[in-house]
Amino acid sequence: MAATEFAPINPHVLAWARKEGGWLPDQVAQNLHVKPDRVAAWESGDRKPTVRHVENLARFLHRPLSIFFLPSPPDLPPLATEYRRLSGVTVGAESPQLRLALRQMLNRREYALNLYEERGEAVPAFDAVAHLSASAASVGERLRARLGVAVENQIAWTSEWQAWRGWRAAVEAAGVLVFQFNKVALEETRGLTLLDTPLPVVGINSKERVPEAKAFTLLHEVVHLMLAAGNEERPAIQERRSDEQWAEVERFAESAASHALVPEAALRLWVDVAGANDSAWTTQDVRRLARRFWITPLAMATRLRESGFMNWNRYNEWRGEWNQYVSSLPARAGGFATPAEKAMNRHGRPFVQWVLEAMSANRITSVDAARYLELKFQHFDQLRELVSGPGTGAAASG
Repeated sequence: MAATEFAPINPHVLAWARKEGGWLPDQVAQNLHVKPDRVAAWESGDRKPTVRHVENLARFLHRPLSIFFLPSPPDLPPLATEYRRLSGVTVGAESPQLRLALRQMLNRREYALNLYEERGEAVPAFDAVAHLSASAASVGERLRARLGVAVENQIAWTSEWQAWRGWRAAVEAAGVLVFQFNKVALEETRGLTLLDTPLPVVGINSKERVPEAKAFTLLHEVVHLMLAAGNEERPAIQERRSDEQWAEVERFAESAASHALVPEAALRLWVDVAGANDSAWTTQDVRRLARRFWITPLAMATRLRESGFMNWNRYNEWRGEWNQYVSSLPARAGGFATPAEKAMNRHGRPFVQWVLEAMSANRITSVDAARYLELKFQHFDQLRELVSGPGTGAAASG
């Protein structure tokens, strides 16, 4: 019988990788099917793991195998220097799933910047700015103008998935990378922004199954980018506002996003067409109007209230009726997406296209492309078809 092969890893690097990933020793032990004191012994240097254990550690912690043999842990800035403040998320106490999603999106952004350099092209600048002293309506109008989405085109969209793709394409064309991340609970966050420029990032939680909600979250996050560009926001680790003050910032971003999605003039026009008055807005009335703009009925009711077409009493009644209606519906089934469709959903069309073009021009290898896209090479032909087509409407998570 062959002798067990032990790996001479650096125990300090292992401890760093576990802590930086947000994992507890017990969680690592459970995944590797060993006792917690075994993990503690590895981290203290009292015992060495087997080669198989190190391979499993690298897989579980999402780190390259070679990192465990470094002479010292990498000197990386805290993740909270990269993303905007998130309500309910404590700096340094992000879930392991969120920490992994943040690292993956940061890596994709770095890949994108490298691809721009390989192509010899200037990186586009996202130049929209917002200030909290302005009205949310004016910020929403300015955002919509920057994205260049005409109301006529929005009304002409034929499905909620087409609307989501349209808004995403407009944001990407404005110089923002739009990625989707999975495995993070919706209760932790529905969306986030990485504030570094150029090529800031908006991340959308792919557990959100409702495309209209994805679109709202997308524009909400872009408003945060605008506020950061106006020095109204800082990375999470630097934010000093109280919870109450931050809630005001969040409400401003929500209001501005709603005005971007539904401009005042267009809303007034379609309210006149609907013919409803303040007390007569039924669930179906709001649903029909929301469908005109491809937003959620709850977002439309909030928008009607904000513009004075629905008073607070009726709004609160309507929300109760809406919650009762939603609770009576069957659970929304998740769609099936192929590996290529998941890659497209996760990375976005521009990023995928840059990688495929760089590979075709021999600026990167197929191995690099597979790593950038987190996709096996056997699926690249279908991915090329998706890039050259009108887009994917897959409802499955990315």
